[in-house]
Amino acid sequence: MKISFILTIFVFLNLCVLSSEIILNLFIVLVIFNFLFTTVLEYLNDKNWKDEIPNDLKDFYDAKSYLKAKNYKIERGRLSSLSSLISFVFTVTMLYFLGFGLLSDLSVSFSESVIVQSSIFFLILYLFNFILGIPFSYYSTFVIEEKYGFNKTDLKTFILDKIKGLLISCIIIIGLISLALFIIESFSSGFWLWLWLGLSLLMILLNMFYADLIVPIFNKLTPLENGDLRSKIEAYSKKVGYSLKNIFVIDGSKRSSKANAFFSGLGPRKTIALYDTLIEKHSDEELVSVLAHEVGHYKKKHILLSMLITICQLGIMCYLFEMCISFDVIANSLGSSSMNFHIGIIAFSFLYSPIGLIIGILMNILSRKNEFEADEYAKLTYDGNALSLALKKLSVDSLSNLYPHPLYVFVHYSHPPLIKRLDALNKKTPQ
Repeated sequence: MKISFILTIFVFLNLCVLSSEIILNLFIVLVIFNFLFTTVLEYLNDKNWKDEIPNDLKDFYDAKSYLKAKNYKIERGRLSSLSSLISFVFTVTMLYFLGFGLLSDLSVSFSESVIVQSSIFFLILYLFNFILGIPFSYYSTFVIEEKYGFNKTDLKTFILDKIKGLLISCIIIIGLISLALFIIESFSSGFWLWLWLGLSLLMILLNMFYADLIVPIFNKLTPLENGDLRSKIEAYSKKVGYSLKNIFVIDGSKRSSKANAFFSGLGPRKTIALYDTLIEKHSDEELVSVLAHEVGHYKKKHILLSMLITICQLGIMCYLFEMCISFDVIANSLGSSSMNFHIGIIAFSFLYSPIGLIIGILMNILSRKNEFEADEYAKLTYDGNALSLALKKLSVDSLSNLYPHPLYVFVHYSHPPLIKRLDALNKKTPQ
């Protein structure tokens, strides 16, 4: 990981003197490294299962259900590994045989408009991956999830979800391409700053209106009825000075028996959506404790800090992207005679991957710290025991891995492993 990061920085600093062959070989090396690194991590994680059930969970797991959780993780891991292998082979093949350049030439032949050219390029790639992913998605939903009692999706819902996802993705792809190319053509040199501002604004707007615009396309949101649960949520919100007017129930049971919840929005747009399966399986005290945890993120400024860091990361990406597309040698390495927007995006995705991996790890370290702080806030302002009970039930319900490998946690986990969260909640808070 460190070596690939150093190589990437070296390339960005020496683009003017490297040949297209060297850059192409670097792309292939980076793809191989990412695949091997991910595969090794998955292997270590799968082998890290232990036979004994943790003491805190012996009342929730028996030997049969614990074995069920292990088998569930193994089966999902095998399917994910097969999907990753196919994606890896496809990417290396496209690089080695200059497939991205050939696809670019094909896209350019359709129109004089750069927006149309780039849209066709990315839509072809997206449609290929979309079609390739359907069998994996179908098998995951109707075989693995069905086998372990999670699936509630019928074939009609599955097909409609795919169609909706396809249409939304196409709209987003064309919209982002149009926005980016408009900015690039309008400002030319130094466009990265305006591209950064545009993408940052778009991210903030999507965060604010996600529950209003995106969620209703796939699920039905209904206001939480007046009753004990709503009264307790409103009483807690008032107690800690957290304004929350939008409390919804989402019909998650139409697809899965797994319980979940999400929070979105900023300012007056703050929204909590509780899955009906979550309400069904948890007591009011447990549900309010989960809310208290999320309020902790708000009170500790975690949400604001994460957004600011993400905006800074977007700025780095935009700056490096402008640097990347200023060199025709990069386009040549992918089989294109000259640089254009879509070839630049493909090349940049390879070059940025090690940097993105490092930033992702650092973000996960920060996120895990924030989760501990939010747990502590819920413990102090509501009930740590109720939160512990909710976390245990959620883990058992989703058949989560109780013994993830430390290196896998370090790289991939945005939340601390369950056992560490329970240990922290069980510690007495200093007076």
